Amino acid sequence: MRSIQTLLLTWLFFGTVLWAVNISTEATPDTTERNITRVEASSKVFGYHLFNGSFSENRQFRYNPNYLVNIGDTVNLKLWGAFDLDTQLSVDSQGHIFIPKVGTVSVIGIRNDQLSKSIQASVKEVYKTNVFVYADLANYQPVSLFVTGAVNRPGLYEGLSSDSIIQFIDKASGIDTESGSFRDIKVLRQNKLVKQVDLYEFLIFGTLELFQFRMGDVIVVESIKRYIEVTGDVKRPYRYELLKPSISLAGLQKTVLPNPTATNVVITRWDKDNVQSVRIHDMATNSKLRVNSGESIRFIPDHTAQNIEIEISGEHANIHNLVVAKGTSLAEVFSTLRMSALSDPEAFQIFRKSIATQQKKLISAQLNDLETKTLTTGSVTTEEALIRKQEAALVLNFIERARQVEPKGQVIINKDTDLSQVFLEDGDNIYIPKKSHMVIVQGEVMLPGAQTYVSDMSFDEYIASCGGYSFRADDENVIIIQKNGKVINYDPSSYMGDDYAVQPGDSILVVGKVDSKFLQVVKDITQIVYQIAVGAAVVINTNY
Repeated sequence: MRSIQTLLLTWLFFGTVLWAVNISTEATPDTTERNITRVEASSKVFGYHLFNGSFSENRQFRYNPNYLVNIGDTVNLKLWGAFDLDTQLSVDSQGHIFIPKVGTVSVIGIRNDQLSKSIQASVKEVYKTNVFVYADLANYQPVSLFVTGAVNRPGLYEGLSSDSIIQFIDKASGIDTESGSFRDIKVLRQNKLVKQVDLYEFLIFGTLELFQFRMGDVIVVESIKRYIEVTGDVKRPYRYELLKPSISLAGLQKTVLPNPTATNVVITRWDKDNVQSVRIHDMATNSKLRVNSGESIRFIPDHTAQNIEIEISGEHANIHNLVVAKGTSLAEVFSTLRMSALSDPEAFQIFRKSIATQQKKLISAQLNDLETKTLTTGSVTTEEALIRKQEAALVLNFIERARQVEPKGQVIINKDTDLSQVFLEDGDNIYIPKKSHMVIVQGEVMLPGAQTYVSDMSFDEYIASCGGYSFRADDENVIIIQKNGKVINYDPSSYMGDDYAVQPGDSILVVGKVDSKFLQVVKDITQIVYQIAVGAAVVINTNY
């Protein structure tokens, strides 16, 4: 297992080596990748995040001027002047409160903002002058409501009569996003409809009408009847519910919020014979187009680019961002670059977003395969099972960290490449490194580190200056990363091959030996580490 530990630590080192010869260029997903992410997100329903438990425990008293006093409410009452009183009174089963020295006063059905005036009128029937009244509700009536229909946990729930319908639905663990309606929610009282709620008003505009519940009310979440799927270049890629059989494209855009880059819509529909048809429409001239229930609509950017933007980084005397015509070759741009005294134009590289995407997919596929092998490997004995478990923990930790690596999309430029045949893409980064007179030696040597380049020093002398190979070194497996990013496998122990002439800017990595009993897993990890280390470099040759 020592071999596995050594190898897993080695992959971390590769990043340090590459830092010395490359630049840290983050791969930014292109429009296609962003759309893929949004398509995956669109499996969620618009409003799916609303009911997460944050409403159900909130029982704050809220002032509602339109609230009608009901049985069970508590009234704060203050009288002063000829008669002083400071008390709390409950509204009894007949809708009355009892005021000492005044008698019973009916308050049921009185608006909250009229409560003081109403009670004062009753008090003045006993005390004609010099008695002043202030009254307000200390608490609303506690109620129990039934929540049923397309909710996750139908049942009887307690709350206050002033609580919102969102609070009661949240107590029922929210709406079932597969079948429930966010736009057709009914409140029944004695089997009669007293309120209908459309939660899109709250989700989009933040408006929610206050409603006064009573004991025994029933909240019914109806099943969804009409909907459309929206994906693509929009800020809200979800499944949307329709109140009517169709909606205009202009009306839909107000809700889904297309990004400024969106120019067209692709509408997929099915007829009565289940035959699919796909049509594309320009957004600018089809605002009145109707989108029907059951259809899916994808917003796409469909621009005809005349120019592209590229970046020039590293050591040079030019500006760092250029806008050039689409189809411009690398030779055309390179001929305009002005180098500084420290520039090393022979080692320049390209970093390309589309290449980085391919590299990421390749590494992900290899990691998935390694994970499957790790989790399905069997054991014969108890001791072997324990070792396998320890190995698996190390490998899975490596996989988790390797998934976080973002390839750079490096393109290596070979010496004899015809640069006039290499056409630039939008977002390309042309990197001009500094001249380097350092040689980095790392891996299984006694004292790894950097040292100055000397033209007549041999490969073996560079190794010797680091104290020589360690006891775990595989002196038949050395990786050399040249200053232009090109990778060479070198066997120093071969008597048939020529000695490698070390060049300034080279990075030498001595790989460790692999224990034969861990050969397969280490082989798989080595391949992945190699892909991560060299960034799955694409070599451009004369046939590219």
